Amino acid sequence: MDYVETKSKTVPKKSLKTRVQKFGTSLSGMIMPNISSLVAWGLITAIFMAGGWIPNTHIATLITPMEIYLIPLLIAYVGGRMVDGERGAVVGAIAVMGVIVGSKIPMFLGAMIMGPLGGWCIKKFDSFFRDKVKTGFEMLYDNFSSGILGMILAIFGLFVVDPLVTAGNGFIATGVQWVINIHMLALANIFIEPAKVLFLNNAVGNGILVPLGIQQAASAGKSVLFLLEADPGPGLGILLAYMFFGKGMAQASASGSAIIQFFGGIHEIYFPYVLMKPMLILAAIAGGVTGTFTFTALGTGLKAAASPGSIIAVLLMTPKGNYLQILTGVFLAALVSFIVAAIILKSDKSTEPTDVFAQKQAQMEQMKAESKGEGVPSAQAANESVKKYEDVKKIIFACDAGMGSSAMGASILRDKAKKAGITNIPITNASISNLTDEQGLLIITQAELSDRALQKTPSAMHISVDNLLNSPKYDQVVLNLNAATQINSAESSEKKDLNENKSATVPLDYQAIKEVDFVYHGHTVGSSAMAASLFKDRLKKAGKNTLAKNINVSELKDNKEHLAILTAEVKDNLKLDSDNKIQTVKVENLLDSPKYDYIIDHLN
Repeated sequence: MDYVETKSKTVPKKSLKTRVQKFGTSLSGMIMPNISSLVAWGLITAIFMAGGWIPNTHIATLITPMEIYLIPLLIAYVGGRMVDGERGAVVGAIAVMGVIVGSKIPMFLGAMIMGPLGGWCIKKFDSFFRDKVKTGFEMLYDNFSSGILGMILAIFGLFVVDPLVTAGNGFIATGVQWVINIHMLALANIFIEPAKVLFLNNAVGNGILVPLGIQQAASAGKSVLFLLEADPGPGLGILLAYMFFGKGMAQASASGSAIIQFFGGIHEIYFPYVLMKPMLILAAIAGGVTGTFTFTALGTGLKAAASPGSIIAVLLMTPKGNYLQILTGVFLAALVSFIVAAIILKSDKSTEPTDVFAQKQAQMEQMKAESKGEGVPSAQAANESVKKYEDVKKIIFACDAGMGSSAMGASILRDKAKKAGITNIPITNASISNLTDEQGLLIITQAELSDRALQKTPSAMHISVDNLLNSPKYDQVVLNLNAATQINSAESSEKKDLNENKSATVPLDYQAIKEVDFVYHGHTVGSSAMAASLFKDRLKKAGKNTLAKNINVSELKDNKEHLAILTAEVKDNLKLDSDNKIQTVKVENLLDSPKYDYIIDHLN
């Protein structure tokens, strides 16, 4: 997918896919910030419970309160905050107490209902009454409105929501257990694997499987549901197949991606490989089904959620005595996925756009042509692209959960920007659900999620990429930011002096000038070619016949008919004395200088 850069205020109509992703993000958005609490609870359970590695009855007393009270309260708090900030968070936490105390099971699903419900109710309540509050009574209103509403919702949860959720949970748990007992749970991967590739992995894993897995683990001590989405085997198999049978850049990058996916737990990194060759979804499904069938057949599972889905996290959450079973399932999932993917890739005879390396070669040829002054008509479009970046004050990588791939993408771009000397623009990562619309914002998202990001931040500039961890667009972003920074710096420093000859000892002889030379030295060859092209366009629009070229500093002719446009760095490499006839103008930035309009006005 090509650049998708927009500053448009027009917001696209939400598609069904967007609505499903948004709902899934809302569910996972309540779980993701609380993963650390799940990890803490899982580790305490795995280590200190009666059958753990270091049994300790006193420390084990933490397990039940964390499971029954802490985690549901945190989930509800985050859910309420997602809807209405801190007021929504507090009301959501109060409301969930009704379902917690009324139930004998961990109320994770109830928390995912009562938290957002509490936030929504206080938000609607405030929209009706806040403007009617008299001056001086604001604090009284805030405290009593949220307190009274929280009380009502807690009672409502106790008598209405709790029985419904308990009944629903029992039905679902019975159904899941039945599917496990007949060894058919593996068929769930037929739906889970395609959903993951469509970037619904967090919605499926954290929004559905984790809450159900926690309740199952609370009674059985472990749950295979934690492995359905987190199993790194299927993705590893696909990436290994690309290493041996892929093409071009996809093959070259597969080894690094495999390490990140298997040990780092960033499953999103293999999604673009599947999207490049959609038939590979069969490999992912085959691997997922094999892994889940193996886990259920061997009667294994995890103590708590493994997040991210790294083999390290999986092993940390593995119950004592279950390591061989877990590793067997992961290995078989990777093996089957590898075999199916290898067959698909080996039988592929196409040389089409799936070969990213061919696209890279074409891009490099174009860049070479521009550096030699060929194919320069596109320079105007490039300059317009640079102009879009002048107002960028912050860059945010946004993904479904605001972790994993977006964090790594932000780190990659931060490193590139730092090497280019760009340190004044913060580059961070966030969940799409937590984005806020503001001026000067550049949002970078995966192509599948770009419309949702645009819904949240219509005023921002948006760039869509196929892979947050490896995109050639990052280099272009850095170049544009660098050029925009230079333009802003040049304009601010040159406003007081619109023409070099105003302060020069010898004024320029515009009548003698027949050629304007944009001079480069070393690495500035590209910018001089682009600058010469832009200047040509200006001369043509102004009806001037003067030539414009980009040349090396060593090729300059000592002739008054030549006007040399150069930067301070290039001028240092140009040896001039009093006998030289060549005329020069020094600029801060070759691409765009306020001096150019004055020069063009005075040329023949």
